[in-house]
Amino acid sequence: MRRAIFPGTFDPFTIGHFSVVKRSLTFMDEIIIGIGINENKNTYFPIEKRVEMIRDLYQDNPCVRVISYDCLTIDFAQQVDAKFIVRGIRTVKDFEYEETIADINRKLAGIETILLFTEPEQTYISSTTVRELLTYNKDISQFIPKGMKINE
Repeated sequence: MRRAIFPGTFDPFTIGHFSVVKRSLTFMDEIIIGIGINENKNTYFPIEKRVEMIRDLYQDNPCVRVISYDCLTIDFAQQVDAKFIVRGIRTVKDFEYEETIADINRKLAGIETILLFTEPEQTYISSTTVRELLTYNKDISQFIPKGMKINE
């Protein structure tokens, strides 16, 4: 079985993230969305709410699981027996950062990273900007997957 993790904070999970999962499932048997607990990040939604929102979104898809973790990403990948890490990249800056991390992960744990380029019409969307819109009570429905329940 080809299993990959898709790690991130996902605060919130955007249509860009949704696209990465959808495209990953064309070449992976299972995607585990790993929501990392990072005490250094100021998040809008608590970890439990992020897990719940994303699980609800994929409740009818047995090929997607959602799990939170509080360790190194490579340790999480090994815990769930994933041989791959999937990451989405929007910019050259993202690429340079992900390349460095991918090299370290491969060296330390033999885990390969697969980079998917964001679809052109979504490159401007980031969780940071969507989170800021939420802070000011703006409608974010065009930036999150259809069916995602944010305010319940």
